[in-house]
Amino acid sequence: MRHKVVKNSFGRRNGPRKALVRTLVDALVENGRIKTTLTKAKVIRSKVEKAVTRGKDDTVHSRRVLAAQYPHGNTVDIIFKKISPRFKDRPGGYTRIIKLGDRAGDSAPMAYIEFIDYTKPETNVVNKPKVAAALKLRKNKRKMQEKSRIENRA
Repeated sequence: MRHKVVKNSFGRRNGPRKALVRTLVDALVENGRIKTTLTKAKVIRSKVEKAVTRGKDDTVHSRRVLAAQYPHGNTVDIIFKKISPRFKDRPGGYTRIIKLGDRAGDSAPMAYIEFIDYTKPETNVVNKPKVAAALKLRKNKRKMQEKSRIENRA
């Protein structure tokens, strides 16, 4: 018999487990996409979807309820100002979980959890003149180091 087994407890007691879920929700709201284990993604999915649904009704009560659940940072403001308006006409299903395969270290199944309208941020295109200037500085630095080595040996 397996006594006192709680599903999705992540091997943590109640307080640390709640803190873990809160920080994961905060990270997802701020970034739009996070990489985590599959079981954690499944747990935070329901929390995020309830928060977004609560954010559609912009009242003082809704803000206070969310602020009590997610007191860190500006998570509540992001939910009310940016995320909930995007999903105003959608009745649910604001997130998706994309399975990635197993983690190398412990073979834990990994996944991305993201909002359905997530788009990758623009990657900075390498500016060729800046790269050339950095290489030139590096060469000058090496020449100076070589000179100092020669002077110190003499």
